[in-house]
Amino acid sequence: MHIEAFREYCMAKPGTTEEMPFDEDTLVFKVCGKMYALCSISEYEKGIALKCDPETAVALREKYSQVRPGYHMNKLHWNTILPEAGLPDILLYSWIDESYRLVALKLTKAQKQSIGF
Repeated sequence: MHIEAFREYCMAKPGTTEEMPFDEDTLVFKVCGKMYALCSISEYEKGIALKCDPETAVALREKYSQVRPGYHMNKLHWNTILPEAGLPDILLYSWIDESYRLVALKLTKAQKQSIGF
């Protein structure tokens, strides 16, 4: 998956904003102000970080060599995925969906209603 497809897919999710709160290279996607995905613009191929259920995170790392513990993230809840390392886009889309869902579940009732969740 190329960075343009990654960005477009994230931005199509309700309530999503893109920000660069850390530096001029790290692109962060948030739902109602809560981060669910991020990547380096200049080194996109080194990985996108996505939130993940802890048990699922470990299982994905064991099953796919392209999935690693979250780089500079809480490794219990975040995975880093090599997006240009041969995984099917449909799989990456499903992991983005799950990351978004996990974060949206923690939103307030009003925030959930504002995004139709």
